[in-house]
Amino acid sequence: MNSHDKLIDVLLRYIDLSKEEIAEILEIPPRPELGDYAFPCFTLAKSLRQAPQKIALELKDKIEADTDQTAFIERIEVAGAYLNFFIDRSFRAVDVIRRSIAAGDRPGASDKYKGKNIIVEYSSPNIAKPFHVGHAFTTFLGEAIANIYDYQGANVFRFNHLGDYGTQFGKLIVAWKLWGDEAALAENAIKELTRVYVKFHQEAEQKPELEDEAREAFRRLENREEEELELWQQFRDVSLEEFNQIYSRLKINFDNTNGESFYSHLIPEVVSLLQEKDLLIESEGALVVDLEEYGLKPCLVLKSDGSTIYASRDLAAMLYRAKEYDYDLNIYVVGLPQKNHFEQVFAVAKKAGFPKADNNVHVAFGTVKMADGSFSTRSGNVILLEDLLETSVEKTAAIIRSNNDDMPEAELRDSAEKIGLGAVRYAFLRNGRERDIIFSWEEMLDFEGDTAPYLMYTVARCNALARKAGTDILLELQTVSDTALKLLQEDEEQEVLKNIELFPHSLERATLTHEPSVMMRQIMTLARSFNKFYHNQPILRSYNHNLLLARLALTGAVERTLRAGLKLAGIEAVERM
Repeated sequence: MNSHDKLIDVLLRYIDLSKEEIAEILEIPPRPELGDYAFPCFTLAKSLRQAPQKIALELKDKIEADTDQTAFIERIEVAGAYLNFFIDRSFRAVDVIRRSIAAGDRPGASDKYKGKNIIVEYSSPNIAKPFHVGHAFTTFLGEAIANIYDYQGANVFRFNHLGDYGTQFGKLIVAWKLWGDEAALAENAIKELTRVYVKFHQEAEQKPELEDEAREAFRRLENREEEELELWQQFRDVSLEEFNQIYSRLKINFDNTNGESFYSHLIPEVVSLLQEKDLLIESEGALVVDLEEYGLKPCLVLKSDGSTIYASRDLAAMLYRAKEYDYDLNIYVVGLPQKNHFEQVFAVAKKAGFPKADNNVHVAFGTVKMADGSFSTRSGNVILLEDLLETSVEKTAAIIRSNNDDMPEAELRDSAEKIGLGAVRYAFLRNGRERDIIFSWEEMLDFEGDTAPYLMYTVARCNALARKAGTDILLELQTVSDTALKLLQEDEEQEVLKNIELFPHSLERATLTHEPSVMMRQIMTLARSFNKFYHNQPILRSYNHNLLLARLALTGAVERTLRAGLKLAGIEAVERM
């Protein structure tokens, strides 16, 4: 049990709160001189009917008297209503390094969610449309969330809920029949399908009857008429071929790629269930569910022509997933504009008494913009993810080449691929997910900034220290003594140890809030603290052999923690930069 958890257990003996409540309240002070942990006593004032300052003083006396339980605490100070705890430096040094060595390449991993079935739905591009940077947000965010749950023992099912159905496919079928070019489709499927789709909308302004033709084409598709079904399947196949090239490059794999179309035949079951509950109301020929008690507008289930819509397909998907996967949590990683849609769908499921109705979560995210607005692509007003990735890799290759003119070309290209892709992923994950992202190449590829290259450079620096130490020293590290580890007493060393210790807690917080940015900020703080230690304290030139071993053990713990955090974000570290 590390110092954070031990401290919670101590507080639990004297405070009438649960472990979870104490963990939520316990703070990390902004400056080391204020302590390692701080417990604000404001929460206790009402129940104890005392001033927070008095509560803090009394708690200090009680905890200090319990010497059997508090040997790991160096001292306790009261600052107003805050109880500030300073952890014994020797305890922290031995405890953190021993835990890190025991965890190996899985620091912070747990079985907290063992036996839990977690569905994470993400990416979900639209068939026959470009895979753009908006899809990158859901793809990288969803993959990180899935990885974090997986790391904590959950049975994770990665779903790519493809947008492969709806009235837009009626438009596409009509457009293809009128203007499609097979040769252009073979050369660049998405570009050609986008061309005819855009042309449909342009022509429909002058010929509104095309909209009627499109609705009829979609109706025929829903009825599985041969011609429409064959065209739809062709569009789906060529689109997936292009999408899979991107997924392969990003090393992302899905367990389920059922698109919207898969659930269409299950909608009658949804309608039947809603009818049994007497929830369907006719409105201008359409069927809706009234959600006034939830403060929401009615949810459209079937259009007046009997065709389905997103909500009806999502409801069908919920029933299917509950039956087939018995999920404990069904997470939708979808943009903020769909907030109302999911509120409606979840409310309908709850009102209808769907199984797992309370086990669905919408994880929303913001939009993506370029800082200078200059990044245009062959598709006009859409930034293609493929172009974004390639640009990042090429810019990274140029930076590496200017700094390492002796690096073999194969190694350079491999490093540029990993760093360039990592830089893009990190840009999507470093801040709170509901914040908009504004891309700046200068910022994203800055080896000294809040970037993936900075984190990867720190990992490479740790590896370089290990290489320079030599094989004999590394063998000695396997049996480093507690006596040696207790020498890690300097402020910089303790700050590094503290940030390693906080990594599992950042993972826990990231999981509960579905905010990988919490973990990303923690590993960035760790990297900053390590580089400060690296610049201020000698490592390979330590004044005695035991201290050398201790500092190399600390370096190894940093490397393992940073590498694990990067991997959870889908970022591959490189050995040198």
